[in-house]
Amino acid sequence: MAEKAQKLQTYIWEGKDKRGQKSRGELHGSSQALVKAQLRKQGIAPEKVKKKPKPLFGGSKKITPFDIAMLTRQLATMMKAGVPLVQSFDIVADGLDNKGLQELVVAVRNDIASGTNFAAALRKHPRHFDDLYCNLVDSGEKAGALEQMLDRIATYLEKTELLKKKVKKAMTYPIAVIIVAIIVTAILLVKVVPQFESLFQGFGAELPVFTQFVVKLSEWMQSWWFVVLLGIVGTVFLFREAKRRSPKFSDFVDKYVLKLPIVGEILDKSAVAKFGRVLSTTFAAGVPLVDALDSVAGATGNAVYRDAVDRIKNDVSSGTQLQASMRQQDIFPVMAVQLTAIGEESGNLDEMLEKVAVHYEAVVDDMVDNLTALMEPMIMAVLGVLVGGLIIAMYLPIFQMGQVVG
Repeated sequence: MAEKAQKLQTYIWEGKDKRGQKSRGELHGSSQALVKAQLRKQGIAPEKVKKKPKPLFGGSKKITPFDIAMLTRQLATMMKAGVPLVQSFDIVADGLDNKGLQELVVAVRNDIASGTNFAAALRKHPRHFDDLYCNLVDSGEKAGALEQMLDRIATYLEKTELLKKKVKKAMTYPIAVIIVAIIVTAILLVKVVPQFESLFQGFGAELPVFTQFVVKLSEWMQSWWFVVLLGIVGTVFLFREAKRRSPKFSDFVDKYVLKLPIVGEILDKSAVAKFGRVLSTTFAAGVPLVDALDSVAGATGNAVYRDAVDRIKNDVSSGTQLQASMRQQDIFPVMAVQLTAIGEESGNLDEMLEKVAVHYEAVVDDMVDNLTALMEPMIMAVLGVLVGGLIIAMYLPIFQMGQVVG
């Protein structure tokens, strides 16, 4: 237990292989002695083994899901070309610029070279390889079709991450409009309105009600802007923490976000696309349907669909057809249910589920493009109303003075 508790560190080593040729590399281990022992197991006589120095400024780049998708695609390509797995890792590691990803690849490669199977080596890095990824690799290894499985996993990751990116883009646009509107309004109230206020003090006449309201709002903003800023930051922080820490609150948000106009529909269709993509990938890999539904439940990205998939799993376990249970949930689109029914009847469920995924991924793509086109003039309209309203409020007294003088 004490050995497991020790933190793994990266060691740089130099030595000679079985043919007497000099070689060098990096290896992860909890101590220098264990690293040397691991090298000897690989047939390398270690000459120098020392801890890899940490960079003075910064560190390794963050490993993103897109990096894992790219890595999987490269491994699949290498293995299809007949390159052995360990050598595939060597080739991929040499071409990586991201040091963090390179260290991850080297760590997995060394575990495999020392006799650990691929899935077990990946399970040591749960932060980057989830249960679904490891289970699919395990299925591929046992079936003797690892290259085909890696290709299928790479496609799944690429499609899923692309879908997430599109949904994120759809969510970002409305938030961007709100943020820009708040910033522009705050700048006008704090910096521009006070200039007009000093001018109005010399008029001697009573200001229009709208102008008085804007002036009072400006004075309040000048005095309490830091409270407003802290309030906005605090609200965002508390919302994120509550969503992360409270499952009930997170489920509540997931339920009502689907009812939002436009954005809610995009999230709804993306959940259906993820359902089709994950279930088709796992089912095609030979995973039993009930076990495959376990993976799908957590991958849909929404509590409403997660709970629905859990109910479907229970129904399927008791002998109900997949399409019949999907229809009972009353959240899946008619086309998704019909394609699933065709797949069950024809024995091509994985192909039909992939068609569901492809169709709804295209729907999400079109909806995001439409939202983007719609939001551009909306941004201009919102800013026009805010800026125009403040300008009118400032110039109303001047117009009234002109009419009195006239």
